[in-house]
Amino acid sequence: MSDISTASCGGAERHPLADNIYFLEEEGRKGELLPVMEDENGTYIMNSKDLRAIEHVQRLVEIGVDCLKIEGRTKSHYYVARTAQTYRQAIDDGLVGREFNPESLGVLENLANRGYTDRFYQRHHTHEQQNYLTGYFKSHQQQFCGEIRSYNKESGLATIDVKNKFSVGDKIELILPEWNQDLVIEHMENMHGQEMQEASGGGYEVKIPLPENTGNYGLISRYI
Repeated sequence: MSDISTASCGGAERHPLADNIYFLEEEGRKGELLPVMEDENGTYIMNSKDLRAIEHVQRLVEIGVDCLKIEGRTKSHYYVARTAQTYRQAIDDGLVGREFNPESLGVLENLANRGYTDRFYQRHHTHEQQNYLTGYFKSHQQQFCGEIRSYNKESGLATIDVKNKFSVGDKIELILPEWNQDLVIEHMENMHGQEMQEASGGGYEVKIPLPENTGNYGLISRYI
């Protein structure tokens, strides 16, 4: 900060408050201060939340946007895979004029995030819209629980690198590059063929039956 009231810059006087630091406080979010930054190209308001534009994809397609980028830096491969897959579906729907599937919001909401905002894509959600979105957020609560290491077509068992707890009887979503499928875990065994009821946490491998066209790569998440 500067206490200099005026200064010369190319013959023009600077405003006496030009060197002060300013923050904006969003209405309804008391205490959440947003820094305002400026350079030769303009003024920027920075936000600590993750930008989510999936509900606007169809409109972006209609106005001619032909490229979207998923920000995957510092994110897990699970986050990147799920996010890219979800936006891919929204893009495919938008290209053929299908209505947006709001279940996509639930998928994204249950990934690790810093809170989402669609910022200037839509100024404000109505109360009815927010209740509608919240319903889908709660309908798809999941936890990443394992990664497929290999699949044995003869036994029908996949070797799973356990990431978080899951058990026999749990409903899971099998996430593959080509397709996803919900199923219930009916059997589990350790790497010595001994039957188990629960994989209690990360750090080891188990085997569970999966569909015959699963392949050697994929992820599983457990419905909570």
